[in-house]
Amino acid sequence: MQYRTLGKTGEQLSAIGLGCMGMNHGYGEFDETESIATLHRALDLGINFWDTADMYAKGKNEELVSKVLVPNRDKIFIATKFGFRWREDGTTWFDGSVAHLKQSVEGSLKRLKIDTIDLYYAHRIDPNVPVEEMVGAMAQLVKEGKVRYLGLSEASAASIRKAYAVHPIAALQSEYSLLTRGVETEILPLLRELGISLVPYSPLARGLITATVQSREQLPADDFRRTLPRFDEENWDSNQRMVAAFAGLAKNKNVTPAQLALGWVLAQGDDIIPIPGTKRRKYLEENVGTISLKLTPADLQEIEALLQKYPAAGDRYREGAMKLVNN
Repeated sequence: MQYRTLGKTGEQLSAIGLGCMGMNHGYGEFDETESIATLHRALDLGINFWDTADMYAKGKNEELVSKVLVPNRDKIFIATKFGFRWREDGTTWFDGSVAHLKQSVEGSLKRLKIDTIDLYYAHRIDPNVPVEEMVGAMAQLVKEGKVRYLGLSEASAASIRKAYAVHPIAALQSEYSLLTRGVETEILPLLRELGISLVPYSPLARGLITATVQSREQLPADDFRRTLPRFDEENWDSNQRMVAAFAGLAKNKNVTPAQLALGWVLAQGDDIIPIPGTKRRKYLEENVGTISLKLTPADLQEIEALLQKYPAAGDRYREGAMKLVNN
C-alpha cells in the first residue's frame, strides 16, 4: 500500500480507502460474514481509511464497521457523516441544524463504540442553515474531543471558503470519477489553494465503468442504481458503448476496467484519496492492485479522447438529489 497525507493534518492515509456503505445499504442483499471478512482483508492490505455514515442502513452500517474497528482501533482512521434523516415512508431529508448535529455525533460514537471520530463530515450543506453556524458547532466537537478533524461533502466553492474561515477543513468528499468531473473547474483548484484533500466517492461510477453490470435487469430490485439516470433504459445503450470501448482500452493495458478507472483518479493528484466501495474481498483486492499502475501522459490522453468520443449519458442523480449537491 502507498499512503497520502490528509490535507494539512499530517495523517498518513492509504492511497485507496474503503467505502463501507454498500456492505448493508443500497446495493442489494447483505452478507455480514463476507462484509466482516472484507473489513479484515482491508486491514491485511494496509487500507487504514474507512468511510461510513449515520444514515447508511439507518445506523446499522456504523454498527457493522464497529465489529472490526473496535479491536483494531489504532490501525484505522474512521470517517463518518451526519445530516440525513429518515422519514417513515423510507425517504430522507437533510438537517444541518446544530441540534441535529449534537444528537448525531452522540449516536455515531455509540454505534461505532469509540470515544473519538477521526474525520467527521457534514453529509451535505443545508441551504436553511448558515455554513458558519454549522461548522462552528462542528468545531466545538473538536474542542470537546469527540472529533479530530472536520470535513464537508458535496459543498460548493463558496461554502468551502465560508467553512474554512471558521475552522480548518481537512477533506471534501464529493463524487469524482471519469464520468463525474464537476469538481475540476472551480472546487479542486480551491481545495489545492487551501490545502484540503479531495476524497472521491463512487470513483468507479457505481460500477458502471467496470463492465461488470451487463444489464439493468441484473441489478437487485432494491439496488438504488435502478433510480439513477445513467442506468435508465434511454441512456443504457449509449453508456454501454462507452463502457465497451473503455474495457477494450483496459485490456490493451493488461488491467481491468476498474483498475484503469481507479488509476485515472489516483493520477489526478497526490492530494486525492478515493474511497471505492465494496462488500467483497475479490473486488477489494482488485482495487488494491491499482496501486502499482502508473499511467503515462499518453495513457491519460488516450482515456480523455475516448471519453470525448463516448460522453456519459444521464445525470448522476435524479433532480431531487441533485438539488442537494454543490450548495
